[in-house]
Amino acid sequence: MKETEKEKKAKQYFGPDSDWNIRPYLAVGLIFFIVFCCCILVVCILFRFEAIKNGINIFLSIAQPIIVGLALGYLLNPVMMFFERFLLKAVDARGGKNKFRRLIRTVSSILAVLVFILIIATLLSMVIPQVSANIMSLMDNLPGQINTLIRNMNEWQFGSHEITNMIETNLMTLVEFMEDWLKNSLLPQTKDYVTSVTNGVINILVAFKNVVIGLIVSIYAMCEKENFEGQSKKIIFAILPSRAANQVIQLFHTSNIVFGGFIKGKLLDSLIIGIIAYIVLTIIKMPYGLLVSVIVGVTNIIPFFGPFIGAIPSAFLILLEDPLYAVYFVIFVFILQQVDGNIIGPKILGDSTGLSSFWVMFAILVGSGMFGVMGMLLGCPVFAVIYYLVQKTIHYFLRKKKMPVKTDVYIEATGVEPDSNRLWYGKYADDMVNK
Repeated sequence: MKETEKEKKAKQYFGPDSDWNIRPYLAVGLIFFIVFCCCILVVCILFRFEAIKNGINIFLSIAQPIIVGLALGYLLNPVMMFFERFLLKAVDARGGKNKFRRLIRTVSSILAVLVFILIIATLLSMVIPQVSANIMSLMDNLPGQINTLIRNMNEWQFGSHEITNMIETNLMTLVEFMEDWLKNSLLPQTKDYVTSVTNGVINILVAFKNVVIGLIVSIYAMCEKENFEGQSKKIIFAILPSRAANQVIQLFHTSNIVFGGFIKGKLLDSLIIGIIAYIVLTIIKMPYGLLVSVIVGVTNIIPFFGPFIGAIPSAFLILLEDPLYAVYFVIFVFILQQVDGNIIGPKILGDSTGLSSFWVMFAILVGSGMFGVMGMLLGCPVFAVIYYLVQKTIHYFLRKKKMPVKTDVYIEATGVEPDSNRLWYGKYADDMVNK
């Protein structure tokens, strides 16, 4: 009897006396062994979670300059590409495009970092003096503003005298509490506060050092980005099968589109919103216009909840100065966010994440609960990538069953035929359930 290909391979792998039928049992045994090892790993992680978490935090603190540098390089890459295209065009006219390509990449990366530093320095030089002046003015005028607010409440007599007296009593209680806190809590704990301030200054210096090193790392990252991409693909193609490798490459490509489109678009969108807020608030002579515009622009980076987070403290500051202006500000923020959500945001961001409003809110809540502020900022694009993975997996199994992948066709479906996998519409029939 002629040997089959499987028998030949079995003799090649396991010896001349082997039987190829043993290979399925070996595969099952290998799967059980891998599952067993994974279970042990999960148990170790659960029982040693704090130690593993501390180890990850130590690693992240050490690698923070690298992480900052890679993030800055990712964000500055479009600026670098702009300078590179311009310089390559200028050099190509003289016939030295290939000769000076590496030098042009280095110069373009340095120019991108210099543009970033120039923008940050310009913004700080414009914002810090105004914000400091507004804060000092707020601290000097706070008692008088509270008294003015109480006097206005008494003059307007909105609601009832009981409500006005209650608000006045609460405000005076708050002032007394602040005075008592300053005398009994702040002064005795001056040493602790000095220690905290010292630690804060050290943390600021460490953060500044990480940013400086990160800027240098970003230059190297932008210069070597093609090499990093090629090395990553080489590792993926070497380890994974062809189909799995293609899926991983596609995942990274999609993640890049989602993250890049969301982060860069959201930064530009928030900058536009901050500028519009500053122009309008300056025209109507709103108190603390620049400070409020900065708050509105920065918090607008957070999707969905950002406008509310920025509007609440801003409205409170304006309320202390002039209650009527606070009402105007709330109306203005509402109109501005409607314009941003329906006109400016879609034009800049498009449908970069592909998530509905519910999943955006879900991603922000879960992200903020698990990772704080960074979770609020990055929760939406991260969840969009997870959503994409789940969607691709579901679509794969649906196509395998020769079923449609569009969600709309399942809304009115009441069942599926077991034999043909054809969707069933209409009443829920017992004979379909029992098939």
